[in-house]
Amino acid sequence: MMKLHNYFRSSASYRVRIALNLKGMAYDYIPVHIARGEHKTGSFASLSADRLVPLLEDEGERFSQSMAIIEYLDEIQPEPPLLPADPVGRAHVRALAQSIACEIHPVNNLRVLKYLVSELKLDEAAKNAWYRHWVREGLLAFERQLAQHPASVYCWGDTPTMADCCLVPQVFNGQRFDCDFSGLPRTMAAYEACMRLDAFQRAQPSQCPDAEA
Repeated sequence: MMKLHNYFRSSASYRVRIALNLKGMAYDYIPVHIARGEHKTGSFASLSADRLVPLLEDEGERFSQSMAIIEYLDEIQPEPPLLPADPVGRAHVRALAQSIACEIHPVNNLRVLKYLVSELKLDEAAKNAWYRHWVREGLLAFERQLAQHPASVYCWGDTPTMADCCLVPQVFNGQRFDCDFSGLPRTMAAYEACMRLDAFQRAQPSQCPDAEA
């Protein structure tokens, strides 16, 4: 069985949990508490070259980076697809997904926020203002992208895609930091449609074995 090394609050891990649930793929959940530094030491550090979560083990192989993992899952189990069948649709879905995974998330992940506090000496209010600013800027750009495409239930079309796997964790984390989600009708409609699905509900951080209050 596949093994997924992840942290319950990690957005990147959350994306992969959603993808696995959408595809109905079973896996062993292996918690790695990155807030306590468990990703930098011990057995996990020897498994993961970049010492980041998620890490997927399957058939003797180890895969890092959530986007690569999701595409791997889509290739080994094509149904239900997380990318459209046509090249144009695939490119648009990848662009939407990467707008979150490559533009919003990297400047707001845990190690960046810790650096802002420990090295640059920002206080909690300034750190949170940084977070909210980049989430807001990124989601406004995401909304503009959605507005260029035909109306849809999810980010793209009438079934969830890799873009939705990225959107839901980002909104979840933004809610924890009291981000402003006003003026994002397409974005939030897609989020709400996702959260009506069992696969997204079961992937929530609160449902993870290592969940904390």
